[in-house]
Amino acid sequence: MFTDSKKPRSQQSGLSQQNTIAQGTIIEGDLKSEGDFRIEGVINGTLITNGKVVIGTTGLVEGSLSCNNADIEGKIKGKLVVLETLSLRASANVYGDVQTGKLAVEPGATFNANCQMKDSVKELKTESKPSLQASAKTGQTA
Repeated sequence: MFTDSKKPRSQQSGLSQQNTIAQGTIIEGDLKSEGDFRIEGVINGTLITNGKVVIGTTGLVEGSLSCNNADIEGKIKGKLVVLETLSLRASANVYGDVQTGKLAVEPGATFNANCQMKDSVKELKTESKPSLQASAKTGQTA
């Protein structure tokens, strides 16, 4: 808050800039990055990142995508692995295999995929309560 630096917070904390693949751009091959992606063009291949991926309404990914979070408005065909939250907007089209921690789907989205939820099931705590049969034997009422 009271720093002498004139740099934006994202540069101060060492976070990388967002990578943008513009509409009309076609990339074939493998991409790896630590930063976020916004895809309005086409990727034929593999995209691996530790950041967030946004596939815009004109975006298409054919192949595999692995990221921490994803927000899909366009199309993806292939394997999708999202470690945390996958959000499908109304215009989204997803075909293939999906593995994610959390899934949010807006009405209107097309989701034709095999989906596997990971790390989203939490164990319930069980308390030892006396059963009705045990209470009846001791003369107590429930």
